[in-house]
Amino acid sequence: MKQTLAFGCCLLLALQGRAQDAPKPITVPFTQIETGHFMIKVKLNDKGPYNLIFDTGAPMTLIDNRIAKDSGVIKTANSFFFGAMTTPQTIKKFKLGDLEVEKVTTMVMDHPTVSAFSRFYEKKYNESIDGIVGFPFFARFATTVNYQTKELKFVPNGYQPEDVMQGMMKTMMAGSSGKQGPKVLAPGGYWGFSFAAKSDEAAGITIEKLFPGGPADKAGLKVGDRLLTLDGRWTDSISDAYNASSFVKPGKAVELVIKRDGVEKTIKVAPETGL
Repeated sequence: MKQTLAFGCCLLLALQGRAQDAPKPITVPFTQIETGHFMIKVKLNDKGPYNLIFDTGAPMTLIDNRIAKDSGVIKTANSFFFGAMTTPQTIKKFKLGDLEVEKVTTMVMDHPTVSAFSRFYEKKYNESIDGIVGFPFFARFATTVNYQTKELKFVPNGYQPEDVMQGMMKTMMAGSSGKQGPKVLAPGGYWGFSFAAKSDEAAGITIEKLFPGGPADKAGLKVGDRLLTLDGRWTDSISDAYNASSFVKPGKAVELVIKRDGVEKTIKVAPETGL
């Protein structure tokens, strides 16, 4: 009986220790503007606050030249032209309310879409909007939106996001040099596999990688399978595959015809909703 009680006490202390070590959520207020976007107050390198749009669909964080210079992120203005990207910069301290993050990657540009938002907002509220908070920031947290209290709740998830823009630039450069690497098929939803076209003349494209726990993995797709059609559409090239998948809505199970060990098989896969 004493051993049982002692074990119970140790377990209770262990659970208490885990609860104490769990990351605490931090809430940050937001304003929902007329366009439906979330606007938040942000301090950069202890300067500000500045108004930024919180956008979970943005692959990058960007700020305009005005606040970039004001906060010390850059010394001279960057120019932005369609078809050309500026060099990514690093914000040493990025703070939303009580939430502070170090070394957040950002692009610095006077983006025309953000400028349009700012002109509308400044005319009505006499305040500017100076950028977008995107993936390099929010990917570090599990984020909850409370529309009633107008608050965002952030819980650290331990993830350190990669430089999305650098990855995009590498992909574009590989394409311009004639070197085509494997691409993730996810235009309309998350499928959970990557593929590449082979140099032979056989039909289809080859599955090169499966992401564990993804829709394709759960459905039984295997590395080395040759994808012949997706939802009745041919997939003889990378562009064919992207085009075929663009018609499929997340959550809808469709048939993928594959060839495995010389035998054709049909597998049903339902892509999931992406970020």
